[in-house]
Amino acid sequence: MKDDISFLSDFVSDRIIKKLESINNSSLTHFLRTYVELCEPESLYVSLGHESDKEYVKKKAIESKEEIKLKMEGHTIHFDHPLDQARAREDTFILTDNKIPFVNTKPREEGLREALSLLKGSMKGREMYVGFYSLGPRNSRFQILAVQITDSPYVIHSENILYRNAFEDFSNNKPFLKFIHSKGELNIKKRRIMIDVKEDTVYSVNTTYAGNSVGLKKLALRLTVTKAVREGWLSEHMAIVGFEGDNGIHYFTASFPSGSGKTSTAMLGSLISDDLAFIREVSGEVKAVNPEIGVFGIIQGINEKDDPVIWEVLHKPGEVIFSNVLMTEDGDVYWEGSGKTKPEKGYNYEGVWNKNSGKPASHPNARFTVPLTSFSNLDKNYDNPDGVSIDGIIFGVRDYSTLVPAVEAFSWNHGIITIGASMESARTSAVIGKADELEFNPMAILDFMPLSLGSYLNNYLNFGKKLKKVPKIFGFNYFLKDGNKFVNSKEDKKVWIKWAVLRVENSVDAIYTPIGFIPYYDDLKTLFMKVLGKEYGEKEYELQFSLKLRRYLEKTERILKVYSQISDTPSDVIGELKAQQDRLLEYINKYGDVVSPLKLSKD
Repeated sequence: MKDDISFLSDFVSDRIIKKLESINNSSLTHFLRTYVELCEPESLYVSLGHESDKEYVKKKAIESKEEIKLKMEGHTIHFDHPLDQARAREDTFILTDNKIPFVNTKPREEGLREALSLLKGSMKGREMYVGFYSLGPRNSRFQILAVQITDSPYVIHSENILYRNAFEDFSNNKPFLKFIHSKGELNIKKRRIMIDVKEDTVYSVNTTYAGNSVGLKKLALRLTVTKAVREGWLSEHMAIVGFEGDNGIHYFTASFPSGSGKTSTAMLGSLISDDLAFIREVSGEVKAVNPEIGVFGIIQGINEKDDPVIWEVLHKPGEVIFSNVLMTEDGDVYWEGSGKTKPEKGYNYEGVWNKNSGKPASHPNARFTVPLTSFSNLDKNYDNPDGVSIDGIIFGVRDYSTLVPAVEAFSWNHGIITIGASMESARTSAVIGKADELEFNPMAILDFMPLSLGSYLNNYLNFGKKLKKVPKIFGFNYFLKDGNKFVNSKEDKKVWIKWAVLRVENSVDAIYTPIGFIPYYDDLKTLFMKVLGKEYGEKEYELQFSLKLRRYLEKTERILKVYSQISDTPSDVIGELKAQQDRLLEYINKYGDVVSPLKLSKD
């Protein structure tokens, strides 16, 4: 082993070489050798996850000007290229020789050649950083190891906040996911993110936006989804939250497209995860853990009234990386929708900014990166190696015209297929493209899908067959409008959540409809007073829960058409959608295109 690792002697101390030798992982040695030789860094820093390593990385982020210190202790700000402010769909490829519906693919050998060509010599004159991490709690059945190589101290700083350092766990040739990132020339025309699921490796170059560069975030999700489908568990774009019921805490997972309410939902209970979940069946129960130990959240619109928990985190001393917000002249930050008075001038991702420019002070996809331990509502089980038992699953969307605020599925298959797999949501600023355009986005995971939706859904259905204790499944929509006006206030989501918890506890009945079970008016009236201290009228209820049967039918037909064109779609998916189609037609014949929930509650 010593001979194999001796190539590092020009870069690191004997102490680091001995540490690498001690874990006896030849695959790791080969991986490091390959990319040191390819990327040609001037120097190399191997972070073992000690406090001294973390401090070194933070210092380098400041020295390199990738981050700037702010006046609040522990706070820094990072700016990305003006054209590198969100996930780059058009530059992100799954490397495979097979075309996959809805997946941006590139022939594997072609993609590897392009990625390696762009990475060759990309770190000349720079330091290479290597970090060793665990996705999921250490020493647990959920754990997946990963190594990040990068020439960006901002990226490795972000990894250190978001993931568990786990160098010692790499012993004896344990397998690991591999991430190679270089900011390169920051030539956006040559921005490439290549995901090689065959070798569990991701190549990212000419980008610094965290969604494209921090490997263990959404880049790893493509690899873990592939692994989960192969092994029969679930790797999902879901928050994990504990909600208080009358009979104790009930843990839910919650899947929403970015900017559609996932983080705000996660802050209404005891927080385990705001974004990702590893989910396994254990003795017939659904158990889940957070792969991460930090939050990379959208900051636009966060204000003291609506988001008190996050607001506190962002305004107290402690580790926070702000990205692409406005830096004020006195070393503070400002973002759109904060409720603060807008400064006259400052500095943002485009350079010098002033109030009269007519441009927003911060980007709509501006972010904050913080440790989970900064949150006052952190659940005591956030790092439990056994995970938590899941009683409910929420699939939420941003739908302005059709979907009711809350509905419960009839069964596991009904919920997975007609709610989760049928999600359509208005696009937000988290991806490059036209905002507010309605798009198909099953389980809010389509951007990260590395394989056919047919095999992905087949895994979900098979997973459900193993369960003795089946979580209830709910569909949420916080964004329904009447014309141009929202019919829900931001705080109403607390009521929909409380209703779902009561349904899990079998404490309230519900109205049968062709799309699932919806709340009774009297139950919501009680909950609005109990949870929010406000009156809730029948007119509000009708506006929110009248079923637009014709629009639901049109949506079901759109989704049925999509899955009918995917060759490996399970027959249960088609059957469940056709059954919903039949129910909707029956109700249209009986009630017309729209029906009041008050009428359904009496029939």
